[in-house]
Amino acid sequence: MSRYRLCPTPAQEALLLEHCGHARFVWNLAVEQHAWWTPRRGPAPGYVAQARQLTEARAANSWLAAGSQTVQQQALRDFAQAMANFFAGTHRRPTWRKAGVHEGFRIVGARGRAWDVRRLSRRTGEVRVPKVGWVRLRWSRPVPPGVKSFRVGRDRAGRWHVAFTAVPAPVPAPGNGAAVGVDRGVAASAALSTGETSTVPGLRPREKVRLKRLLRRLARARRGSNRRARLKAAIARLKAREADRRKDWVEKTSTDLARRFDLIAVEDLNVRAMTRSARGTIDAPGTNVRAKAGLNRSILASGWGRLVTRLEHKAPGRLVRVDPAYTSQTCHACGHRARDNRESQAVFRCVACGHRDNADVNAACNIRDTAVGRTVAARGGGAPARPVNREPQPVLLSV
Repeated sequence: MSRYRLCPTPAQEALLLEHCGHARFVWNLAVEQHAWWTPRRGPAPGYVAQARQLTEARAANSWLAAGSQTVQQQALRDFAQAMANFFAGTHRRPTWRKAGVHEGFRIVGARGRAWDVRRLSRRTGEVRVPKVGWVRLRWSRPVPPGVKSFRVGRDRAGRWHVAFTAVPAPVPAPGNGAAVGVDRGVAASAALSTGETSTVPGLRPREKVRLKRLLRRLARARRGSNRRARLKAAIARLKAREADRRKDWVEKTSTDLARRFDLIAVEDLNVRAMTRSARGTIDAPGTNVRAKAGLNRSILASGWGRLVTRLEHKAPGRLVRVDPAYTSQTCHACGHRARDNRESQAVFRCVACGHRDNADVNAACNIRDTAVGRTVAARGGGAPARPVNREPQPVLLSV
């Protein structure tokens, strides 16, 4: 999606929040309806039945009829798609949406009739939102052609964005046959087999001190007070700044890798399982819970999952996932594997040949060699990457 920063006026912001409230109300009503339905009562109503019920609800409630019918219908369509994803096993079951957290709605329709977007100056543009009017946006790049829908949302820091639905073209491969291994870590967010290391730029030292001070003040603030609301907004702004820097690093790093290498090898890590809480249960409490919580925060702050996701988008068919077992204990120079090879978290020294290297870079080299060996040995060219040692084959079309 192509996302732009919105700059609504106070009156427009109130109308946008009203759209968000209507979309959230319809979504939560659909969640409650499906939670009440059981196999004994028959199949749960689908989108068509819910759309008829929405028409009846708009006729009976003037405050709902005052909103945009397109916004409310798209909330039902999004819920139907979420349920389809849940039954397909690719996503979790849709849950409740909360005010102040889930603020957003979607507009679908033909450009020019249902909505429109135009450029005013070099850095300013406008998007026409139903029942809101023309809302200013920052024109950071041209709007992709052929857009048929967009989504308006507000984050916890109070910033409004509009995202136009468009699938960007993947980054073309350089065609140089180069391969690279990427080791993801905490000290170095990404270590390449070329010897390069990169770290996600987080909060600066003064910003960390300010965040800690704000969190302490928040713990003393009375719930529901204006002071607590102001503190939560200040904390959200700092968190949003950290998230923006992480996303910017992921986009730049993934684009650089996709442009420089034909084959990109990464560890096959289950980040969700790795960042699971170690708290345990009352009967079987966990151990080292505080240390594990700190490690989980560091892993999530390093952007491990988002980096691989963006590489899959920008370099489809060129990303290989490698089993990470023993990649940090194996010497890249001689192949000797031993636990004592890892002298420290950052230093690798082989006890057999004496080879010394950065531990993350050594692991990245092992990841690259494993991926290259797997790709060259593959005869049929599996799903992750096509083999580079075969001549081009004609495409056979089935009749």
